[in-house]
Amino acid sequence: MTLEEFTAKVSQAAASAPQMGKSIKLQLEEGIVHIDMTEEQAVVTNEDKEANTTIITSIGTLDKLRKGELNPMMAMMTKKIQIKGDMGLAMKLQSLLS
Repeated sequence: MTLEEFTAKVSQAAASAPQMGKSIKLQLEEGIVHIDMTEEQAVVTNEDKEANTTIITSIGTLDKLRKGELNPMMAMMTKKIQIKGDMGLAMKLQSLLS
């Protein structure tokens, strides 16, 4: 999956995301996806902006998590995912992208 395809899927999923007053930056091997949930409607861009939580990983790893093929704790322990910032917000990412 390309960064553009992934960004489109995230945009579609984020359209129904609740306003959380926070933002998440996905720092992927393929590029950046920034999800701003501070407004009434979530805004998804490929801009490298500050965020409450930064998740460092790849599109492939996120896809495996979404499909349930990879345990989130195992992904963190094996450093397939690194999280900087609000851990609680990071844990909500899977439900936002499902």
